Amino acid sequence: MSGFSINLGVVKQGHSRVRLAAAAKDLDLPEAEWPGEVQAELDVERNGEKLTLRGLASAAARLECVRCLRPFEHPFEVELTVYADRSGSSRRDEQDDLERDHMMKFHDGRQLDLGDETREALLIEFPITPRCSEDCKGLCPRCGADLNQGPCGCSAQS
Repeated sequence: MSGFSINLGVVKQGHSRVRLAAAAKDLDLPEAEWPGEVQAELDVERNGEKLTLRGLASAAARLECVRCLRPFEHPFEVELTVYADRSGSSRRDEQDDLERDHMMKFHDGRQLDLGDETREALLIEFPITPRCSEDCKGLCPRCGADLNQGPCGCSAQS
């Protein structure tokens, strides 16, 4: 269990709303990059043992700008959609295929752990080349001065 799970005993039939929160490290996200908490607010539609969960998960990551190398915090808000059913509701090989293909998650009737799905949704949105701002000027290739602070001395010498 990741600490990001829903107690199914309190989820009523029909529509309800659930809020979840856990430390990022409880979702196996590295503390150095994800120092805070991951939160989610989900709409839950329950029909018997079948659940459809839709909502947003949010967290903030500590990144380093690829242009100026300054650390900055970047907020993430990602969509989360999970379909779940009780284990044993279909053949075991069908369940394995559905879980492997991320089409359905299976629960034991008591708890539904959303840690893996939430971590994956956040990591998919993680930028490959993070920038502190779209107009970051970066570092001077000659002297290494931060050009966001103003022009460096070597640009006048050229």
